[in-house]
Amino acid sequence: MRITRTLIFLLLVAVSATAATPFPTLNYKHRVLPNGLEIYSVQDRSTPTVAIHVWYRVGSKSDPEGRSGFAHLFEHMMFKSTAHMPSEMMDRLTEDVGGFNNASTFDDYTAYYEVVPSNYLETLLWAEADRMGSLNVDEANFKSERDVVKEEFRLRVLAPPYGRLFYAIEKNSFTTHPYRRPGFGSIEELDAASIEDVRAFHSTFYRPDNAFMMVVGDFDQEQLDGWVDKYFTPIPKPDTAIPRVTTKEPARVADKRVDERAPNVPLPGLALTWLAPGQSNPDSYPLHLASTILGEGESSRLNQALVYKSAIATDLNVDADLREDLGLFTMLIVMASEHSPEEGEKAALAELQKFAANPVSASELEKAKNLTITSALRERETNNGKAFALGEAIVLQKNADEVNRGLQKLQAVTPADVQRATKTYLEEAKRLTILYRDENEKGGKQ
Repeated sequence: MRITRTLIFLLLVAVSATAATPFPTLNYKHRVLPNGLEIYSVQDRSTPTVAIHVWYRVGSKSDPEGRSGFAHLFEHMMFKSTAHMPSEMMDRLTEDVGGFNNASTFDDYTAYYEVVPSNYLETLLWAEADRMGSLNVDEANFKSERDVVKEEFRLRVLAPPYGRLFYAIEKNSFTTHPYRRPGFGSIEELDAASIEDVRAFHSTFYRPDNAFMMVVGDFDQEQLDGWVDKYFTPIPKPDTAIPRVTTKEPARVADKRVDERAPNVPLPGLALTWLAPGQSNPDSYPLHLASTILGEGESSRLNQALVYKSAIATDLNVDADLREDLGLFTMLIVMASEHSPEEGEKAALAELQKFAANPVSASELEKAKNLTITSALRERETNNGKAFALGEAIVLQKNADEVNRGLQKLQAVTPADVQRATKTYLEEAKRLTILYRDENEKGGKQ
């Protein structure tokens, strides 16, 4: 399961509607074990449940060259057998007591998480420590999960009519940075992988000094500290260095156009992407608000112009997908029957020029902030949502304290800030345009 980055951002900027109504902060405790594992804990005893998250600083950008899809593969591998648990035991430890578990692979990290009644906290801490320290990375587990990941590729990329469009966005938006490798990888590169490749990837990234754990909910702090010491401290810290991505994506020097074809595409579509800064950049706030004003809800500017007034499009999405190193600002449009992607491109760019020409109104900006606030508050009502908000601050904002700083930063954004960010990163920057049609449709480059 992948959670959209727009939603992730909403978790990060949980704020109150006015500065006069302060939003409760996440009062977390932080410590580091001798093996490098970081522990964050947030007590909330409003419900007798607890969320346990273990995040590894390894995502699809960490995939080896020629071996795309490895981070996603390990999202699945981590549910296989360990020295003390049979495969899928995490399901039994969570679902059989009324809880749940899941995992998500992102570009910059992989998150594993469970929510259970709080009297099962010790059991899940033991289980997370066991799969951190003694996962069975063997031929049988590798081959079975590789088949699962390949089938997921067929289900998510090849089968849906617009799956190849999303895949094309990843492949074409970056030229140098490893974000250019789609997280789903490719069937060919997965088939080419060996058990030696997989074991090397596991030993390089799945280690305590490349992870952090968050425990949020109903627990006793002293008891938690004791259990963490008991189960996680014995896991050794490797003496090898952890490779980090240092590649810089060069600025685009020209517009680029891609003609993409796929089978069974009912209506043509297009995607426009621009390079944007990373989530920790102060301009992330106005860019996220710009994406909301342009494409969130029926009253957004692009929906009004393209879907409701001119009726040349049937659906669209605007997303400020800002990651750890840099990001993308994306417009995705599905055209109406008898309307071409080129027509949608022209109309979308015209609206963007209008958007950049004048500051948005105060009421329009306030509405965008309120949409962000509402979604964030709703998410942070749960222990799981609190953990995701904290984790994203740690990885993408590069500082856990940022989870409590969204109020002032979001509320400080002005119409002029939104206009400046739009002109800087969108209107005046070079864009990628992907024109998407059925493989049998005439028009565009064959």
